Amino acid sequence: MIPLSDENPTLRPPYMTVAILAAMFASWILLQGAGFDEIALATSVCNLGMVPAELTGGAPVGTGVPIGPGLACVVDHDAINWMTPLISLFLHGSWGHILGNPLFFWVFGNNVEDVMGRGRFLVFYLVCGLAASAAHVLVDPASPVPTVGASGAISGVMGAYLLLFPKVRVRMFFWFVIFFRIFAIPAWAVLAWWFVTQLIGGLPDIISPNPELAGGVAFWAHVGGFVAGLALVRLFENPALVERRRLAFAAWGIPPG
Repeated sequence: MIPLSDENPTLRPPYMTVAILAAMFASWILLQGAGFDEIALATSVCNLGMVPAELTGGAPVGTGVPIGPGLACVVDHDAINWMTPLISLFLHGSWGHILGNPLFFWVFGNNVEDVMGRGRFLVFYLVCGLAASAAHVLVDPASPVPTVGASGAISGVMGAYLLLFPKVRVRMFFWFVIFFRIFAIPAWAVLAWWFVTQLIGGLPDIISPNPELAGGVAFWAHVGGFVAGLALVRLFENPALVERRRLAFAAWGIPPG
């Protein structure tokens, strides 16, 4: 299932959502070689990705993690870059990664920005991303595998959307072999289903200490970000903007989310 759009108009242009998306794509092109330069991509992931074992000291120096043919990230003696949990939110590991994350962010982010305001939304996004990183480190503190991607922060946005607009219908693209169709589904069902899949996907990290069983996906970062979004959304929403949306939607005859 892939979200395509929602039936939830905004009152203001989502400038901060667009700015965050621009930062993602700029990082992908300028720092990571747009995926076409294997050395640039590997260097960005190894040097700027968040490595739990480096932050916790949980892996011995010299521990290597293969990330491609003839390429590996190695735990070294260099000073720990404590900014990696933040920087890594704007990096990605593949074209599928950089295309999928922005799609989810665009569908769910613009309306969350609309009720928070641009400045609050940026802080909310970053805090959820840091919470996601913390959850990943907590579950797998000895992992030497670099983590990159905006999905933890985007998960927080999705958690906020669940509380703010549970009844809004989201257009979802379904496919099975040669069958495909678009359905409009309530946001609560879409997001609840997504959250359950992340919990199930993260079970190998709890059951076994082998990080390879998770298939390279930081499921607990997704879970941590989503929970953070649920917990923090009411703190970050702007009552004046919420009331403005309520009055505008009432005048337009649009039911509340």
